[in-house]
Amino acid sequence: MCRRKTALASLCQIFDSVELFKRGQGALCRPLAIFLGRSILQVIFGISAMLDETIKCVLGPTNTGKTFYAVDRMLGHASGMIGFPLRLLARENYDKIVARIGASQVALITGEEKIIPANARYFCCTVEAMPLERDVDCMVIDEIQLAADKERGHVFTDRLLHARGRRETMFLGAETMRPLLTKLFGSAEYVRRDRFSRLSYAGQKKVTRLQRRSAIVTFSAANVYRLAELVRRQRGGAAIVMGALSPRTRNAQVELYQNGDVDFMIATDAIGMGLNMDISHVALAEDTKFDGQSMRHLAASEIAQIAGRAGRHMTDGTFGVTEECSPFEQEIIDQIEAHSFPAVTAIYWRNRKLDFTSIRGLLASLDAKAPYPFLLRKTDAVDHVTLASLAERDEVKALADNPGRIRLLWDVAQIPDFRNIMTDSHVVMLARIFDDLARNGQLDTSWVTAQINHLDRLDGDIDTLMARISHIRTWTYITHKSGWLEAKQDWQALAKSIEDRLSDELHTRLTQRFVDRRAAHLSRRLKESANLMAAVRLDGTVLVEGEEVGTLTGFTFVPSLNAGVGDSDERAMILSAARKGLPDEIERRVAALVISATPAFSLDNKGVVSWRGAEIARLRGSEILYQPTVQLIDSDLLSD
Repeated sequence: MCRRKTALASLCQIFDSVELFKRGQGALCRPLAIFLGRSILQVIFGISAMLDETIKCVLGPTNTGKTFYAVDRMLGHASGMIGFPLRLLARENYDKIVARIGASQVALITGEEKIIPANARYFCCTVEAMPLERDVDCMVIDEIQLAADKERGHVFTDRLLHARGRRETMFLGAETMRPLLTKLFGSAEYVRRDRFSRLSYAGQKKVTRLQRRSAIVTFSAANVYRLAELVRRQRGGAAIVMGALSPRTRNAQVELYQNGDVDFMIATDAIGMGLNMDISHVALAEDTKFDGQSMRHLAASEIAQIAGRAGRHMTDGTFGVTEECSPFEQEIIDQIEAHSFPAVTAIYWRNRKLDFTSIRGLLASLDAKAPYPFLLRKTDAVDHVTLASLAERDEVKALADNPGRIRLLWDVAQIPDFRNIMTDSHVVMLARIFDDLARNGQLDTSWVTAQINHLDRLDGDIDTLMARISHIRTWTYITHKSGWLEAKQDWQALAKSIEDRLSDELHTRLTQRFVDRRAAHLSRRLKESANLMAAVRLDGTVLVEGEEVGTLTGFTFVPSLNAGVGDSDERAMILSAARKGLPDEIERRVAALVISATPAFSLDNKGVVSWRGAEIARLRGSEILYQPTVQLIDSDLLSD
């Protein structure tokens, strides 16, 4: 026994840290377990079933069915947990699993929503909210390439190192992670999933020339609005998808697109993660983005993640750029079409062994050095920065005087500001929350009521509504913290009802601003058919395909434009519809004019000739005094 302990200690010195070794995460672990004795590893390192686990890495590009495969395998076990990168995806898959096996067996856990039946066997979670203290037979982490993301990577890395199922652990993600995963899990099983459909480059096209069922991607709200306005004028409208939208609003906008009310979507790169829609073509309007620190060009793998939304299941898709973006270089095109990108060589990491003996100790433990060169220490996480700001306040330092309160302070620092503005107002609010909890054990309900009710308003513009939604989401997160509020279910219901009302109003505003249902319908029919059904009411109102498009007086068509618009693009589209829909009516009127008797015509003192009360021509002077010329009033519907 002593010899085995000595041998094990010597081997541990080879490593910078025993953490990976402890978790059974090296190619040598199983042979060493046999050689040194499993019981020794269990006693010294506190691991039990870890050596019996099966790690499976399921890798491939978008549209390979990785998530479907993993969920199916998870449900084959007696219990399981799956972590998703987005609340939206957690909810979507929760609903699918509930429909399959019933609500009593499935839990949903995100920062803002918790549905946990007493007998739940399967847990759909956001990666950050996974309750890893629960033992399950199957553990799944989705989109593990996000471990290389500067903002959230340390969370995904933590799950790679520590999230385990008793019988099976699955990591889903891009093939670019394989070399690094091999370093971590030498004996893991690797499953390559190929894309169901082909993705090919379609070059550069103007926004107004893009095919239907296209998504246009840009990276700022201002550009999203600008492009959506352009598409509304020329093509009838577009759905909007941005990370700042609430899941409810985003789902409503996606449904607007999916049910065919609009044929175009304007999105940020939020479209790139898990939204499965009937998109034929993805066009990037720009290939640079602000990453929180500086403007930079997108990597080929990032473009592929976005472009991969085109073509679902067995339907091929295309990608390209708009006239505002430079065409991609051939090397990038080849990488995207072949789904072959440089390997991820480093991922972000943060110490999970935190010191709660003092604020200084906690901050120091968060700054601990990463144990391996391929693990990059996360230095500017929002919760870490927030904790540092709170620690500078005298009232906070005075109250954080024992390990329990320091743990509480860390919990408070992790409250997200979904507005992503990182102002002093958020820190001030967190300081108030910590003060209430540290002194009284719960939050002051009158203060919470005032804070939440202030957000229950539907006035303001689109950006104002989005800001309120972001703020209420923070309060939704707070109401789900155990023990922080009396009757927390009532507070949760209130916060959710406000978020839902704001979300519905935001969807309405977006639709009113960026969707012209009449123009969308006419634009689609213009593309589909050479002949449109038209009718003219007795009062001259013109209907094309059932939509009122203007009035016809004599041979002059006046399009009806949206109030306050008067745009030439909309006018041109309606005129085009009228030209296709009214030729039979114009021919009938011309024939009637030709055979009309003199009483059908009139001439006023200004020389205007009317037929059946409608102005059709004007008299113009000529070289012969009593022989004026007749000039027809211009009409786009009359041919020579």
